[in-house]
Amino acid sequence: MDFAFSEEQEELRQTVRRFLEDKSPSSEVRRLMETTEGYDEGVWKQMAQELGLQSLHLPEAHGGQGFTFVELGIVLEEMGRVLLCAPYFSTVVLAADAIMNAGTDEEQAALLPGIASGETIAALAFTEPNGRWDAAGITMEATKQGDNYVLDGTKMFVIDGHTANLIVVVARTPGTTGEDGISFFTVEGDARGLTRTPLATMDQTRKQAKLEFSGVEAKPLGAPGEGWAALSKTLDQAAVGLSNEMVGGAQRVLDMSVEYAKVRVQFGRPIGSFQAIKHKCADMLLEVESAKSAAYYAAWAAAEDNDELPVVASLAKAYCSDAYFHAAAENIQIHGGIGFTWEHDAHLYFKRAKSSEILLGDATYHRELLAQRIGI
Repeated sequence: MDFAFSEEQEELRQTVRRFLEDKSPSSEVRRLMETTEGYDEGVWKQMAQELGLQSLHLPEAHGGQGFTFVELGIVLEEMGRVLLCAPYFSTVVLAADAIMNAGTDEEQAALLPGIASGETIAALAFTEPNGRWDAAGITMEATKQGDNYVLDGTKMFVIDGHTANLIVVVARTPGTTGEDGISFFTVEGDARGLTRTPLATMDQTRKQAKLEFSGVEAKPLGAPGEGWAALSKTLDQAAVGLSNEMVGGAQRVLDMSVEYAKVRVQFGRPIGSFQAIKHKCADMLLEVESAKSAAYYAAWAAAEDNDELPVVASLAKAYCSDAYFHAAAENIQIHGGIGFTWEHDAHLYFKRAKSSEILLGDATYHRELLAQRIGI
């Protein structure tokens, strides 16, 4: 693997950073948090048409640009840096990867071009009210009815599920348990019998919804009953993408802390000159840089479809979750009284850090998963 980004990759980073700094200042983040949709349709179109971000790592045969997960990781890192409010993670990371992992060439040709052009907002519905992230947590059954299937049940914590016009649903064939019988299906966002309810969550920069299925007709995606391998790979790729997003946020709160420590004066000296603050910033720097190493290596493994992907995905998710949450908490401490106020952005990053820590399984869950995967 390369241990540094190429000139083209750095140019991609700078281009995306300039765009996001212009389109996603904290004032815009706060405005979109208060809306039901949680994103700006005009900015979403610009992301697709001017920068091609939705098509970045999709196959060229299906309207994509054919880049790798490394480039996708760079984009996600920059989005995490500004807390971008947009259905990008749900559409491009979760749903698109699920379609590529589970779908046939014909199914990919039908579904991916809409995502690449920005016309399709997609969501992956796999978690249920039990809150589990493993195969045993999937209890929704899909009953065969003619050439299609009928879904009944509830999906919870579906990222951007209330605004998506394409829902990729994970269910199981009747009479199966565990990893057997896992299947993928596609449902239109306005399908009859589907009720979508936005959830009031702690972190409103990333919208979630409750989806209730009552006799909803669904089309199979891939071979019914043989979807566990595709789901497992999709969740590993999502963990890698989320890890890269988290290091972007972690770097931003570190920068905020250092900047404030230079200008905040106490007892006639900048607080950054005090040993206690120096140690906090040094510890944050060590954790953030270590998190970057883990996230970047995981992105390389995903790009190469390396056999190490399951291991490094859990490793990166566990470490980056802890690093981001710790850095966000320390950022509030360094800012003192103003860090606790609603007017300051520190709490926005703290909430995103906490929600990202839990999403796809917390650090404890991934450490256990890592131990299982390496045979401990």
